[in-house]
Amino acid sequence: MKLVIVSGMSGAGKTVALKSMEDMGFYCVDNMPIFLITKFAGAVTSESDKRKIAIGVDIRSGEELPGLRDIFRELDGKRISYEILFLDASDKVLLKRYKETRRTHPLARDGRIEDGIREERRELTWLRDRADYVLDTSMLLTRDLRAELMEIYTEDRTFKNLYVTVMSFGFKYGIPEDADLVFDVRFLPNPFYVEGLKEKTGLDKEVRDFVLRFEDGPAFEKKLEDMVDFLIPRYISEGKNQLVIAIGCTGGRHRSVTFAEQLYGHLRRDASFGIKIEHRDIKRN
Repeated sequence: MKLVIVSGMSGAGKTVALKSMEDMGFYCVDNMPIFLITKFAGAVTSESDKRKIAIGVDIRSGEELPGLRDIFRELDGKRISYEILFLDASDKVLLKRYKETRRTHPLARDGRIEDGIREERRELTWLRDRADYVLDTSMLLTRDLRAELMEIYTEDRTFKNLYVTVMSFGFKYGIPEDADLVFDVRFLPNPFYVEGLKEKTGLDKEVRDFVLRFEDGPAFEKKLEDMVDFLIPRYISEGKNQLVIAIGCTGGRHRSVTFAEQLYGHLRRDASFGIKIEHRDIKRN
């Protein structure tokens, strides 16, 4: 039997995760009373050793939640193996999601949402620290989260809790606020001023060929890949969950897109972390 305890911050995507896991063949139970988990797991184990079970547990358990530590000890004592999946997101993103959905935070029914998020994070810190998988959904769309879960639970991918976003952008529209690493490729000739390339983007072969035909283009690409290859394993060891690599040019349509695509193609060969690409300003004039 495969038993997964699914938990995390309210608004981080636990409901989506459980629905996705159900589609993968898991029998999912959300908000089960804490004291029933051991009995339920034992009963299911006796029925079949091939069943996949996902149990949702979160702050809604209230005063019962600290008892989850005892449940883990009981499961260990009965030699029932389990994994903990923790869904997280930044406080800023969680607050935005609550305001968009106009939902009430479980710990802030009569107060400010910010206070509820802060208190919930404090109460769940121990569970996050104990988790086998921590997925930060701050930058993930629903389809991205589903894809990550699919790779973990159906493709047996080696997972290291890091999700990399490679982003192109235009400096004229501002540097992305959530960028961890920012690279400036404005030192290269600009296709914008080349006849026939202005209306195209870095997704077009003609633009990529133009940008990379100069000696500095391939040289920069190699140094960028070497640096990122050096940094990612160290970020994983540090426990970093999200890495946003932003590559910028003037308008965010030609040079930055070219190098974002090149870096994405290089990094996606490594299956030990999740990765996606985003072209923030490619549709701007």
